Amino acid sequence: MKKNSFNSLIAVLLVVFGGSILNAQTISKKLKWSERMAETVMLQHKESYMIDHATSPKWDYVHGLVLTAMEELNKKHPNPKYTEYIKSYVDKLIQNDGTINSYKFDSYNIDMVVAGRLLFDIYAKTKEEKYLKALQTLRKQIEEQPRTASGGFWHKKIYPNQMWLDGLYMGEPFYAQYTMTFEDGKSLDDIAKQFELIQKNDRDPKTGLLYHGWDESKQMPWANKTTGTSPNFWSRSLGWYAMALVDVLDYMPKNHPKHKELVNYLNQLATALTPFQDGSGLWYQVTDKGAVGGNYLEASGTAMFAYAFAKGANKGYLPKKYKKIAQKAFDGMTQQLIKIGTNGEVIITQACAVAGLGGNPYRDGSFEYYVNEKKKDNDPKATGPFILAALELNR
Repeated sequence: MKKNSFNSLIAVLLVVFGGSILNAQTISKKLKWSERMAETVMLQHKESYMIDHATSPKWDYVHGLVLTAMEELNKKHPNPKYTEYIKSYVDKLIQNDGTINSYKFDSYNIDMVVAGRLLFDIYAKTKEEKYLKALQTLRKQIEEQPRTASGGFWHKKIYPNQMWLDGLYMGEPFYAQYTMTFEDGKSLDDIAKQFELIQKNDRDPKTGLLYHGWDESKQMPWANKTTGTSPNFWSRSLGWYAMALVDVLDYMPKNHPKHKELVNYLNQLATALTPFQDGSGLWYQVTDKGAVGGNYLEASGTAMFAYAFAKGANKGYLPKKYKKIAQKAFDGMTQQLIKIGTNGEVIITQACAVAGLGGNPYRDGSFEYYVNEKKKDNDPKATGPFILAALELNR
């Protein structure tokens, strides 16, 4: 066979066979974005404990976030595989005596509370004692969590006197659901107090935005010596806070004196964030410094704002205009930050992998620090909120 003929044959075979393989859409484009993202998570992580590329089961907030989103998806689009995917994570970690594998109570890490949200529904359906005992363990952590002098939960034992915006999402929705489910709402005032302390001590009067963290002792090198606040506004931390507000409000009765207060906080935050939304619909990694070199349009914070704004508008906490703002954010993500993989998987780009304050190596909360932290495609802090936003927007 002549060389040209052979090359032509290879080309035909690639089109017929290779092309069909390359173009195989195992995740249908006809599905809603919420379902496509969930299918992607399950395709990329065969077992639910493998989320975030974990190599062994661990009790972790990112699993709590993504699987809580899938739990909400399962309520609107019931599917046994979602149920099994969620429960398999819990059953890998919760032992017969109710102990939680890999969980360290004495670390008093508030990040470790949020995955407990997965246990309420499973316990309600199964009535298995082990799930209740695990819930009670996490409630006991909250009871004993070290606090600032004014009553705010420390973010972790290793971060004394510090409240981070992240921590409000990690602790308060679980705390609210627990106290309403098992305690007749006795701790709702304490939950509201956590938000009150942040609003009082961590809010910038000029922009209305909240700083990533607040050190009541003002001893941390990153802390402002007058206010105790960290130096910058980080969109994901503001996103955690916004999600904490809308999720806690699910359990705060409308006739409770603190309900209106939390709704007001949400409105203040939405008002403060809107001027910093880029024309693309997205928000920047460092929220208020879009024009500064090195800053970038970031996926996880944007997805969190889209979810909080859409849910807030749907529930009547926010004016209806915020539903449109959320739609614009979601469109910005699908048009600018999403790629579609060869198997139809949804790949969210431009997601900050991690950011914090203090620690070792030391994180100073500077602009340069935030914009130089690594990015990660389909980071769970983006995929989970994306599913939640898609559900609220019926996308």
